[in-house]
Amino acid sequence: MATVDVEDESILVSIFKDSFSENWRENPDFATYLSELSSYGVEKLNREPERLCEERAHILQQTRELAFSNYKTFIRTAHCTKEIYRDFGRVESSLSKLLDKLPSFGEKCRGFVKEAEDIGASRRMNSLTLNRHTEILEILEIPQLMDTCVRNGYYEEALELAAYVKRLEKKHSSLPVIQGIVHEVRQSAQLMLNQLLQQLRSNSQLPVCLRVIGYLRRMDVFTEAELRVKFLQARGSWLRSVLAAIPDEDPYFHITKTIEACRVHLFDIITQYRAIFSDEDPLLPPGGQTVNEGAIFHGWVVQQVAQFLETLDRDLKRGVGGRLDSLLGQCMYFGLSFSRVGADFRGQLAPMFQQVAMDTFHKAVKEAVDKFQEDMNLYTLISLPSMLGNTIPPVAPSTQPGTLQPPMALLDFPPLACFLNNVLTAFNDLRLCCPIGLAQEVTRCLEDALLKVTKLILVFHRAEESAFSSRERELFVQFCCAFAEDMVPFLNRCLQVLFPPAQLAQILGVPPTQVHKYGNVGCLCVSAVLEPLEFVLPKREPMPEVVDLAVDLTSLTTAETESLPPHASPPSEKVQAAQDPVPTSHAQQPPQAAPYTEEPSPNQTQPIASDAGKSIPEEMPPTHPHTDTTLME
Repeated sequence: MATVDVEDESILVSIFKDSFSENWRENPDFATYLSELSSYGVEKLNREPERLCEERAHILQQTRELAFSNYKTFIRTAHCTKEIYRDFGRVESSLSKLLDKLPSFGEKCRGFVKEAEDIGASRRMNSLTLNRHTEILEILEIPQLMDTCVRNGYYEEALELAAYVKRLEKKHSSLPVIQGIVHEVRQSAQLMLNQLLQQLRSNSQLPVCLRVIGYLRRMDVFTEAELRVKFLQARGSWLRSVLAAIPDEDPYFHITKTIEACRVHLFDIITQYRAIFSDEDPLLPPGGQTVNEGAIFHGWVVQQVAQFLETLDRDLKRGVGGRLDSLLGQCMYFGLSFSRVGADFRGQLAPMFQQVAMDTFHKAVKEAVDKFQEDMNLYTLISLPSMLGNTIPPVAPSTQPGTLQPPMALLDFPPLACFLNNVLTAFNDLRLCCPIGLAQEVTRCLEDALLKVTKLILVFHRAEESAFSSRERELFVQFCCAFAEDMVPFLNRCLQVLFPPAQLAQILGVPPTQVHKYGNVGCLCVSAVLEPLEFVLPKREPMPEVVDLAVDLTSLTTAETESLPPHASPPSEKVQAAQDPVPTSHAQQPPQAAPYTEEPSPNQTQPIASDAGKSIPEEMPPTHPHTDTTLME
């Protein structure tokens, strides 16, 4: 294709100047025509305008003819062009809308692809689930199976399931299904733990305890020290429930049943503990410090013994009647049985029983003094037809060692006889459980009571002295002499039989003749008691020293005395006042294994209080209607 070069163009511009438009230069026909035109001669160039006019007219003529002959085609072409233009507009508009919607369509396509992938994955998962349906069902049924095993007591199988679930948790801890299974299994394991601890809180024997502790160890929820504490707490809870079920209306029945239950069940618990847990190896917790297992066990045993002693003290204060000796025997046997496991608490029993015996004696003596005061308020000195003490035939002295005969002269004076009868009743109760350690307190209590009696006699004398006749004054002197010469020495002898001077001397580490130098231990201070009555009593020759009497009684009171260990109180000789022994059906014999208490045999001792009246006439003289009937049993 010919183009106008730069040189030709410059020539054309200089010739034609602005005769043709700029767009012609790009027309190849124009360039070709110019090339041809430049090759013409002058003549031909002169004829060229005419030729061009003719050719133009000819072309116009042909164009008219063509348009005339083909006008329909041109019309249709115009219509088609218009339709095409309109269609192109619609296409352009549709394409614009399509382009606007293509991004959202692409997003939806991508979402569809993703959903299709998820559906495909779900389908594959469902197919896999269907293929593994049996295995999955077994795993999903583990919580239900675990609960069934626990509720039916199949703890071995339950522990195996729990171990399997722990392995599943380690492998698939991120799966929600596994987390749910682990949570439900832990709830069942907690239920199993509660059931196992509840078994320890019941009456379980050693095989059951061994099995339960084995299960608890496999559950691995407690350290070894915590497991020991849990065992002792659970067994202690069961023991408390057993003790709480004992009726406590009767203190004696309650404490005897408590002793029996504690002795049997506590010993069983200690045996179970020592069979289950080893004391040889120290416990090493995660922190590294050694746990003193002995302190755990010892602390629990001390707590149980303290609770028993508290119960014993409470029931003793409520009162157990005259069965203190039987109760002491049972407690001593209980302590002896516990000495085999290193928990001998017999040393703590002596102060408790000693205090109870002293409180009982003090109360009885106080009542005797109060009764004597009432009798003295109603007493009048009336001459009897004959002195009752002189009319009763003398009683043959008993050949049994330790036998004492109450003075019959006191029958002439009912207040003194009733007071002596009440004091002898207190002695009779005390002799069943008479610790040698009470010698000083009993002596002081009795001496205080006699001083009060002396004061009451003086009060009676001051009140009635102005109205005394000579006979009444003589009877009052006889009353005071019976008190000073018969009752006080007799009570002193009773004290020395209850607390033999030989035993007191042995404990004090001195000869029997030197016991009186350590105060009024087991012996009344007669001079202090009778000092207020010296102005009434007739002058008599000095009485022999009390110490000599104590030494003489040693052969009678120490023949059957048995020695005791240092921590136990020795049983004293019992005072015998009449012919018949005290019935002992109300006191239980202690078990043979308790060597520290001894039930008195019928022919060893005889009581005072209940039998003293049997040596007194069955009827008092009718001139004394106010006489206490307790003397006539």
